[in-house]
Amino acid sequence: MAKRVFFSFHYQDVIDFRANVVRNHWLTKPDREDAGFFDASVWESAKRTNPTAVKRLIHSGLEGTSVTCVLIGSQTYARPWVRYEIMKSFRKGNRILGVHINSITGKDKLTKYQGPNPLEYLGVTFSTSGDTGTLYEKTDGKWQEYSEIDGAATYQPLRVEADIPSASR
Repeated sequence: MAKRVFFSFHYQDVIDFRANVVRNHWLTKPDREDAGFFDASVWESAKRTNPTAVKRLIHSGLEGTSVTCVLIGSQTYARPWVRYEIMKSFRKGNRILGVHINSITGKDKLTKYQGPNPLEYLGVTFSTSGDTGTLYEKTDGKWQEYSEIDGAATYQPLRVEADIPSASR
């Protein structure tokens, strides 16, 4: 069964058509189910002026998804909205994977250098009890608390009950 996937990317990679190659993969298949995913990403409007509106757009794009695929270009790691999408996906419980896209030829018929992995610039620590988590981002080589989601870096993680057979309990 196909998953609803949220794609996170630097908008420049859409302009250059690199992100589009991955997101439009389903066009080479008989239907979207055969592609293995449904694209639930949001297209960034040119220079939205209201951060609250962008956050709402991201939240609605993540709704109903279980996977976030980060399309990694040369500068993706530094994009604030990509970081927000990754952290929001993590908090939501989505599985997260990164795909480097710079070996894909752009509309200029060129490839670009491989950019840093944005997942290496984001992190989380958990309290000893596991009752709270604290989000972090690496900026200018230093780790600092990430408070863009709900105004606080610290949160209560989702509890997922393991499906343990009764004989093992």
